[in-house]
Amino acid sequence: MMNTGSAPLKRQNLAEEVADRLQELIFSGKYTTGQRLPTEPELMQQFGVGRSSIREAVKILANKGLVKVQQGLGTFVISQIGGGEPLGQRLQRADFEELNEVRLLLEVKIAERAAIHRNNKDIEKMKGFLKKRFTTATANELEPCIQADINFHTAIAEASKNEIMLDLYRTVATHLKASFVARYSNTDSFVESQSLHDALLQSIVDKDAKKALLWATKISTQSK
Repeated sequence: MMNTGSAPLKRQNLAEEVADRLQELIFSGKYTTGQRLPTEPELMQQFGVGRSSIREAVKILANKGLVKVQQGLGTFVISQIGGGEPLGQRLQRADFEELNEVRLLLEVKIAERAAIHRNNKDIEKMKGFLKKRFTTATANELEPCIQADINFHTAIAEASKNEIMLDLYRTVATHLKASFVARYSNTDSFVESQSLHDALLQSIVDKDAKKALLWATKISTQSK
């Protein structure tokens, strides 16, 4: 069992487990770009595994573009991003402005596609969430209002019939919800933007992609 200070992963391949733990340390900033990792003996002691597991773990990280082995000098961190980082984990490191910008960009394109591809079931779902958004906003029920707003835009994403956009929007919105609750003290801004959302829904009902794009852009501009 590896001595890492946290619950061990139930995995047969110790090298993959070590690589995951080292990757977490790199992403968290424990080891920064340009910094040398501990020596093989130090890593063996830290994780409680053999030399072969450490070497294989380093190869995994090197293949992800996170570290580089320099013969005679050691293993150095060359990136704290890496192509192998799960999206959810990357979003946890993102700040509010980054996440919100991605959300707004997605909402604009999603609205345009939804106006083209939506069906009657999609429309009914959107109407229900938008009504919930209005009632909770006027009652100053902040968290239910935020959830209704997210549900409304998620329903639009579903109507876009683009599974990748839908997955991206759901993931980003999930990470943003807590930030919204912390940033807003009341529902005033949701009340103010209700008419824009009503217009957006109507354009999707009318299958008017240009107007859907227009209203989604206006909502995006107001939300910045």
